[in-house]
Amino acid sequence: MKIIEVIADAGHHDTILGIAEQQQVEDIWFGPNNEDGRMAARLLVRPENRQKVLDSLQTIFHNADNYRVLIIPLDTALPKPVEPEVKALTDEQQQEEKNKEKERKKAALMSTREEILAQVEKDALLDNNFILLVVLSAIVAAIGLLENNLAVIVGAMVIAPLLGPNIAFALGASLGETELVIKSLKAIFVGIVTAILVSIGIGLLWPGSFDSMELLLRTDVAYSGTAIALASGAAASLSLVSGTSSVLVGVMVAVALMPPAVTIGLMLSIAEYNNALGAALLLAVNIVCINLSSKLVFLFRGIKPRTWLEAHKAKQSRLLYIGAWIIMLVLLFFMIYLRHKTQT
Repeated sequence: MKIIEVIADAGHHDTILGIAEQQQVEDIWFGPNNEDGRMAARLLVRPENRQKVLDSLQTIFHNADNYRVLIIPLDTALPKPVEPEVKALTDEQQQEEKNKEKERKKAALMSTREEILAQVEKDALLDNNFILLVVLSAIVAAIGLLENNLAVIVGAMVIAPLLGPNIAFALGASLGETELVIKSLKAIFVGIVTAILVSIGIGLLWPGSFDSMELLLRTDVAYSGTAIALASGAAASLSLVSGTSSVLVGVMVAVALMPPAVTIGLMLSIAEYNNALGAALLLAVNIVCINLSSKLVFLFRGIKPRTWLEAHKAKQSRLLYIGAWIIMLVLLFFMIYLRHKTQT
């Protein structure tokens, strides 16, 4: 459970109380009125009811001034919530209760729309820290590739600064958050260009050879890699929705964006344009698969805007978005096919 704290004008006392009763919150208590006429109300809310409570509060206060809604994590609440008594039900009523229980469990496992947005907005932030992480990750990946050191390459994968903006882009498109989509695209573009430029510089200064197995593996893409990228992108989005962030480390290693981006730069530095193209295809496939599978996860998990109008607009863009990624993936498959055919 979590606490949802509402700081608003004291005149909204009865409205907040009505929302609490309607959404069957576990408990509610009010603090004293402040000098500015505002009060604080705290609602103890079950996980499956958080989104409904937040949506109701935002509907009431969307035109109000000087209000705040805060989500406060809670480790333990005593006494434990009392489960409702089980009454004798007909078969039809039992089936209905089972369906409701499934929906409650599904909602309980999900973070709210607002919590997910707050998380991905940080991952899509294009600032000095993001640029520095890209540079450091590119350096680690380049050295690992050139020295054929898989452990070092995995280290660069775990840093994974490019994964967050791609997930943020998919979520922004799902919710119709244009600003988040633009921020994510900027972060993705700047991150990839920075990684390529850094790796070109390393390639020009590198005194050794460029024939390591790990480096050459990133100059081609197999069809099986598509399935891995799709599954990993779905796992990353699902971990974000369900709040199980521990899964992300495995995802970062499974679907790597930095090593192929670095391979592009390294191959460009020695004028191996055909190998650079192969690495670019690998990077493009991974990006398309991550975005496509993330979009599908958000769709099936019911992540959508709050209001009907926003949801209607997002639905139209969602279908266009999914169709565009599928077309891009088909085109990439065709390019991979042509590449393999010309090499044989």
